[in-house]
Formats: sequence, C-alpha cells, structure tokens
Amino acid sequence: MRLLLVGPPGAGKGTQAQFLAAHYSIPHISTGDIFRANLKAGTDIGNQARVYMDRGELVPDDVTNEMVRLRLEESDASKGFLLDGWPRNIAQAEYFDGILSAKNISMDAVLEMQISDAQIIARLSSRRTCRDCGKPSQGEKCAACGGELYQREDDREEVIANRLKVYAEQTAPIISFYRDKGLLLTTPATGSVADITVQAIALLSK
Repeated sequence: MRLLLVGPPGAGKGTQAQFLAAHYSIPHISTGDIFRANLKAGTDIGNQARVYMDRGELVPDDVTNEMVRLRLEESDASKGFLLDGWPRNIAQAEYFDGILSAKNISMDAVLEMQISDAQIIARLSSRRTCRDCGKPSQGEKCAACGGELYQREDDREEVIANRLKVYAEQTAPIISFYRDKGLLLTTPATGSVADITVQAIALLSK
C-alpha cells in the first residue's frame, strides 16, 4: 500500500496515520519525523535545514523534497509507505510524481480527511498539552502521566484560523490535483478515532 494522507491541521492525520500504517504494515513517514531524525543525526541535508530554521525561516521546498526522497529510498519503504504532511503544495506534488516515475511505481490512493473549519477550531482551541510528556490531553491533569496541562500557542483560535487560511491557499489545491488523477478518496474526520479508522480502511478496501 502506497498511501498519502491529506487534510487540514487538526483533522487528526497523525493519529490516523499511525493506525493505518500499522494495519497495512507500512512505515508512517511524516516530515516532522524526517526533520527531527536528520537534525539529530547531523546529516548534510539536516544541517542545510538547520541554517534556515535557526534564522526563523521556512525550510525551502528543495531541501524538504530531498529529505523525503532520501527517506523513501530506505529499505522499509520499498514495499509501501504512508506519507503524512508532504507534499504540501502543487510544486511538491509534481516533484513527488517525478520520484514515483523514476521508481516506476504509483500511488494506491490519496485519502482526504474532511472536517469543517468550525469543527477544527472548536477541537484544537480546547486541546491542552502536557508539559512533561508532550501528549495532548483533556481534564485538569495529563491522562498519560499526570503532568500539568497547558495551551500551546498554535492552539489559540486566532493562530488556528491563520493556519487554516494557509492550508486553503497552499495545500488544498493538491486535493484537486489528485482528484484529477483519479486517486482521491474522501472520508469524514469526525467521530471517535476508532470509527474514523474503520471508515478509512473500508474506503481503501473498495
């Protein structure tokens, strides 16, 4: 299974990616994980990214693209993968097409997790994160470790609204890009985590 997960911030892509990757026995490849691994290992491409990050600038597409390309060359991705968080724009999607063509392989599906902006704002603005373990939680204390909870800066309503605006302008166009290729499947991103997973697997199995 070669699968790409798309959807706005707060749709639950990271959570579903873990369950779907486990179900299909494929690696979950996220740009966040790739960046952290390269920065920690001090790779050449990681050091290139660090220069931009240390200046508070966005890492350019060519650096991010090369990180993903190298990750897809690793042996665990040879028989399938789940991409989460990349491509983020049409230029990256076209670059990804080039990677697939060079390998003479194709995607099985692009799964769009669909949820309204209002639901995302309500979901994220009520989210709290543990200061100790970093996991999201609800209530007064972290359900995982009992640590103190706080609201992250990027979970504030005005910040969320801006993230959704950026998503609509930069990332949403890839949905039409993949729809035109006949790869797009859409599943609701509301309800329990388990229900969303079951619906997604049923859709991918058709």
